Amino acid sequence: MARAKELETRLEHTEKQLYLLQQISRYMVRDLPLADVLPKVVSLVVEFMNSDSCLLYLIDGKELVLVASNAHPEDAVGKVRLKLSEGLTGWVARERRLLTISREAYRDPRFKLFTDLPEDTFEAFLSAPVIIRGRVVGVINVQHRDPHFHSGGEMELLTTVGEQLGCLVALATADLKAIEAAHVVDLLIPGAGAKR
Repeated sequence: MARAKELETRLEHTEKQLYLLQQISRYMVRDLPLADVLPKVVSLVVEFMNSDSCLLYLIDGKELVLVASNAHPEDAVGKVRLKLSEGLTGWVARERRLLTISREAYRDPRFKLFTDLPEDTFEAFLSAPVIIRGRVVGVINVQHRDPHFHSGGEMELLTTVGEQLGCLVALATADLKAIEAAHVVDLLIPGAGAKR
């Protein structure tokens, strides 16, 4: 009976994970403004990971700029900035690597104290780069107020979300007229479009 309950719980978790990834995928194929989509993705991540905070930063020059958050008023979006050399978030962007800290993240020597952000006192921190074709364009952070061990599944999921967010950003910056005019087959078979 216990084994059946465990399998049922795992199946439910897998279905929720699939739902999260499907929703983000659907945002990729819709013609929606990025400013509308990113807060929705952040909310989905918070709901799925049962976290207290999710912050999404994108790179602007040599800085990371907060572009979406579940925990901050809209006036913080665009105003919270940190250099690529600062904080845990900057480390993830520079190193292009996942970072997980299960307790006392604020004691890590790389941590940057903002003093006006509630996350400054949160215990657990999970962060993944947002990547477009091997290039880091941002960072997504998930935080818990209390200590939290991040499972391998959570780490893999946030990495995948970071990759999907990269696709969302790339699509938002793409020239739709160029996409419509492109001969996609030419990407696979050079010169195939010339036969038309």
